Amino acid sequence: MIVTDTIWQPNLAEVGRSKYQALAQAIREGVASGQLRPGEKLPPVRDLAYRVSVTPGTVARAYKLLIDEGRLHAGVGRGTFVSEPKLQPVRSLPAADRFFDPALDRDGQAHLLSPKMPDVGQGDIIRAAMRDLADTTAPDMLLRYPTRDTDLPAREAFAGTLDSKHIGAFDIHNIVASHGGQNAILMILQSVLTGASPVIAVDELSYGGFRSAGVLCRAEVIGIPWDDDGPMLDALEDAIKEHKIQVFCTSAEVCNPTVKQTTPMRREQIAALALAHGVHIIDDDCYRLMNTERVGPSYRALLPGLGWYLTSPSKSITASLRIGFAVAPKGWSKALTRTATFTSFGVTRIVTDLYAAIIRHPDLDAIVDRVKARIRDDILAAVQVLDGYDMRYSETVPFLWLDLPMGWRAGEFCQAAEASGVLIKSADDFALRESRSVHAVRIAVNGLVPHAHFVQAMERLRDLLDYPPERIAI
Repeated sequence: MIVTDTIWQPNLAEVGRSKYQALAQAIREGVASGQLRPGEKLPPVRDLAYRVSVTPGTVARAYKLLIDEGRLHAGVGRGTFVSEPKLQPVRSLPAADRFFDPALDRDGQAHLLSPKMPDVGQGDIIRAAMRDLADTTAPDMLLRYPTRDTDLPAREAFAGTLDSKHIGAFDIHNIVASHGGQNAILMILQSVLTGASPVIAVDELSYGGFRSAGVLCRAEVIGIPWDDDGPMLDALEDAIKEHKIQVFCTSAEVCNPTVKQTTPMRREQIAALALAHGVHIIDDDCYRLMNTERVGPSYRALLPGLGWYLTSPSKSITASLRIGFAVAPKGWSKALTRTATFTSFGVTRIVTDLYAAIIRHPDLDAIVDRVKARIRDDILAAVQVLDGYDMRYSETVPFLWLDLPMGWRAGEFCQAAEASGVLIKSADDFALRESRSVHAVRIAVNGLVPHAHFVQAMERLRDLLDYPPERIAI
């Protein structure tokens, strides 16, 4: 039955999604909530584009995605409609051949947007630790707010993983637990930034969490370009002088997404510049796996009063715990502890005790080695399949950076990859809005995707790379 256009209005405020994906998700939610009923006609492409301030191409892409999913259907000359719900047959697949990512609505896609660890034994350790804690934790500890004392076992366990030559001298009081690495970044900025209009600097291509944390702290964000040695010294100095930058957020060991590292000499030069101008440096070390040798000292070791170090087990063991740790520089531990207390009272003991039990498990080192082996297998397979194209990678980093050949733009390549069943991230996802265009993509290792399926995904990408679209400029 054809009905008049719905007055439903989608909300595209979802962070971390492209506009067409956010629109598609808003339509899914509208259908699930009953705001959009089966048979209801959606607005024409141009009308909806005007309503939500996007391009008609964005709406058309979202509609096509949902038509492919069977959630919408279109009639020539009639419009686009909400489909009747259909019962999907249950597919009986061996566990090793399933994609477990609940964010996917379609079977068979290689979900390579963000790194995920394979379960190579840590799942059993986590379950056993949960059972033990349930049996041994005093009942009142399950009811209280966390305190600086309740997370002491976790901080002690974390301290045992640190190398003072890499992060500098520290004691247990310098360590503050957080709700993951992203939360640690936000807490550090909240502790350091001053004034009504603070300014921070980030790597020109960098983890979007730096920018998001800056926005939450009402800070202007300035991008710093890199050369082969790391952040460009002259560009950083000019930005510090021009914008009065208070904090530089960077990843010296592994730049996400480019896999580049800052050389030890460039780190020393940047540390000297930061010291001269009183600039704090947040060194995010979340992507170098546990027990992996570092290239050089962290900024915390080079800047005892201004360098901050943070990491989490998300890329080595599991991301589900949502725990991370920040190591404050000299004189800043109390300020960071106050921020943690004022924002959330700290990390619950249920999580901190669980983390301590996992880190101290005698089999953990062997499990981390198996995680590394799986990442290495996927990375080397990608390198072999994509041989001849410009890539940057490390065998212990769960993603690789692929520069696209002439003929491909990053957004178009990601769209074509998605149509072929492979989800990857465009360079645009890691750049500031005003930054120069970079035609490259990041391919993440997802340990929940079987290795054979990962190889098939790389073969699909190879086909796209070998046959870029032809264009004639007029």
